[in-house]
Amino acid sequence: MMPSARTSGLRRATDVLILGATIAFAILWLLPVVWVVAMSLKPNTELMRSTAGFLPVPFTLDNYIGLLKLDTVPRWLMHSLIVSVTMTILVLIVSSMAGYAFARLEFPFKKTLFMLVIAGLMVPEQAVFIPLHTMVSGWGLHNTHFALVMPRVAVPIGVFLMMQFFRSVPKELEEAAAIDHASRLAIFLKIMLPLSVPALTTLGLFTFIFAWNDFLWPLVSATKADMYTVTVGLASIQTNFAFSEGIGAVMASAVFASLPIVLLFLIFQRFIVAGVAMSAGK
Repeated sequence: MMPSARTSGLRRATDVLILGATIAFAILWLLPVVWVVAMSLKPNTELMRSTAGFLPVPFTLDNYIGLLKLDTVPRWLMHSLIVSVTMTILVLIVSSMAGYAFARLEFPFKKTLFMLVIAGLMVPEQAVFIPLHTMVSGWGLHNTHFALVMPRVAVPIGVFLMMQFFRSVPKELEEAAAIDHASRLAIFLKIMLPLSVPALTTLGLFTFIFAWNDFLWPLVSATKADMYTVTVGLASIQTNFAFSEGIGAVMASAVFASLPIVLLFLIFQRFIVAGVAMSAGK
């Protein structure tokens, strides 16, 4: 009884320490976020005196009102929405089909192709920017939604995630459908895809967040202000805002660009956690 009680007490103490460390790291991570939000809600006259403090006192929405008065902001938001939604849909289609092929089908050079896909995880995206820029420029596709979306459709981690999920599905389900004369396409569309909704949801959320926050490739490809995404557009006006409108407007633009992603994560966080846990367990 004594060793068991001692082990239980040690385990409880360890859990308390882990919980305390997690809370401490969470607070450290949240402090800069709270500071940015507080500054975005303060008048610039106050910020000129001091940027210290985590409470927006005095409170004002002038920084956000001034940002929304820019006629280009709605256009940038629309471009980001189009790019993010389109990229998410295409990534889900390509990743689910490729993942199912690697998980269930037999075809020549399957292992070699899979190794090439996984090798894509080791290549920094910046390494292919010059040839990608040259290729897209040669086709005359810069400043188009096509150029912003298509280079990011083939996602190795998406293929790997979906392949791992499809491998975990019992083959008996497909064999039963095959006995009923279901084609391979019917099995994929009517059996495997409905079962993969948790994995697809996780992959879709991560893809949308990545596409919305993407900065470097839109900065290279979208050279006209009318085709900027919200991240590039807001970054392009921050220097002018810092001088003409003040630091509060710069902080407001940062909060404005991050708000849709924060809301999306808060709404779908249980799907993200469940999907990551599911993938790790399998």
